[in-house]
Amino acid sequence: MTDVVEFKQRNRATWAAGDFDVIAERIWKVGASCVKHAGVREGDDVLDVACGTGNAALRAAQAGGRVTGGDLTPELFEAGRRRAAALGVEVDWVQADAEDLPFEDAAYDAVLSTFGCMFAPRHELAAGEIARVLRPGGRMALCNWTPEGEIGDFFRTIGGHMPPPPEFAQPPLLWGTEDHVRELFDGTGIQLEFSREEAVMEFGSAEEAVEEYETKFGPVVMAKAALEAQGAWEPLRNDLLALFRDSRFEAEYLVVRGTKSG
Repeated sequence: MTDVVEFKQRNRATWAAGDFDVIAERIWKVGASCVKHAGVREGDDVLDVACGTGNAALRAAQAGGRVTGGDLTPELFEAGRRRAAALGVEVDWVQADAEDLPFEDAAYDAVLSTFGCMFAPRHELAAGEIARVLRPGGRMALCNWTPEGEIGDFFRTIGGHMPPPPEFAQPPLLWGTEDHVRELFDGTGIQLEFSREEAVMEFGSAEEAVEEYETKFGPVVMAKAALEAQGAWEPLRNDLLALFRDSRFEAEYLVVRGTKSG
């Protein structure tokens, strides 16, 4: 358990590094798609798991939901509160571990996550918590990067230059595969449907893209700091430049829709 706690502390530090809200802006439209897939309605109690700066939470509040945004990294909430104020909506921001949510059973009509719960290290625990807090008849919508998409290439590129994660930490990209998600929710009473969509991200140049990620996106910020100390950052930077050579990412993600029986 000490290893798990330390891993989560590092994860929190990683996502707090840089300025994630800049990155979230590039995938802003996905939040609206997630809320639409969950069918959020006026008066719904809604939870956004691993909410970051509130991509889905803010859209759910705009749709009339009573929204809680939970994330392991409360440093992200400041930007979320600024966005909420600008939009004139309210979100209850709560520090929350996706593997051990601090909420009652069957507390929510809708549970959302946009590229969030997929980064919890133990997938079965995160899926079980989502199922636990969802009411009978409640709806779930999760958006997860696929291994086949360009974001899959991006994370594999970074991982190729870094030490492997601990054995208990399952690959986040597994959440982007239908069979794995079916296994995770088997026996939870949640009936699943799947579809695939794309988030298009465009940059002025490959250099601009890499500069943004190495200064704003926590995982790359932390990778750069670790590799520079070893004199090993330039090979990864060159690989990222090659990855962004078209200055455009058509980033595929899996939409997981679910309805809980009862």
